[in-house]
Amino acid sequence: MDHPVARPEELRLLEALLFASAEPIDQATLAKRMPDGVDIKAALAQLQAEYAPRGVNLVRVANKWTFRTAGDLSWLMTRESTETRKLSRAAIEVLAIVAYHQPVTRAEIEEIRGVVTSKGTIDVLLETGWIRPRGRRKTPGRPLTFGTTDAFLTQFSLEALGDLPGLEELKGTGLLDSRLPTGFSVPSPSDDATLREDEEPLEPGDTLELLLAPAVEPEAEEPKTDSEAVAEVEAAEVGTVELETTAEAETDLEADVAAEVDTAEPDADEPEEHIDHAGDDDGAEEKGE
Repeated sequence: MDHPVARPEELRLLEALLFASAEPIDQATLAKRMPDGVDIKAALAQLQAEYAPRGVNLVRVANKWTFRTAGDLSWLMTRESTETRKLSRAAIEVLAIVAYHQPVTRAEIEEIRGVVTSKGTIDVLLETGWIRPRGRRKTPGRPLTFGTTDAFLTQFSLEALGDLPGLEELKGTGLLDSRLPTGFSVPSPSDDATLREDEEPLEPGDTLELLLAPAVEPEAEEPKTDSEAVAEVEAAEVGTVELETTAEAETDLEADVAAEVDTAEPDADEPEEHIDHAGDDDGAEEKGE
């Protein structure tokens, strides 16, 4: 049998150092560990060429050398994990109201809770898939009605929605105060998918992606600087002065026109008035006397 060709010792040393290191190593550090006379750059290039077709490649990252999984096999290293998130108190209350009172609108939820329900709370429950939009209420504004889903039953290990605890069971577990107000009752939940008489079917555009989209808020005007505010005030004052000047000029013009009309010569059709100079002279003589 032919003996395999022995690998250069420097390649074995480099291989051992890089595999044992938890972090990438720079070329200068590797050169200090090599025997004298070893061309570290050529040795790294040769080792990189050897590992190029393998499942692990020698790569250079930030001027340092390390072994990494081949790029086309990175999907093998992907790990899926389930992240557990706790619901807020508001989300639990909304979920309970939807479960017992469905079909229910957001306004009805707020009326039962006594506080305003933020859009984010309902969005969280929609994203978990525990509630869904059922239809639209036949009232002004046609608000959405919400109900639970099969994922809700699976999450809470319920065979049907009717398995939710009733009034007596809630009292027995201590979740309700024994001294309840008169007339207090817990509705019998029903997840019947059939729309009620006061519900309309959803429209084609009522998709979950659209419902979860953030509301478009009007752009707020940028605050004006002091210099801009002063400039606007000065411009307004200048406009007022110009307006007053124009009004005065128009008044003077009207007065001039009226004066010209008074002193205008009489029309040719009208007889001219003759001044009795003789009479004036007689009067003057009388006054002189």
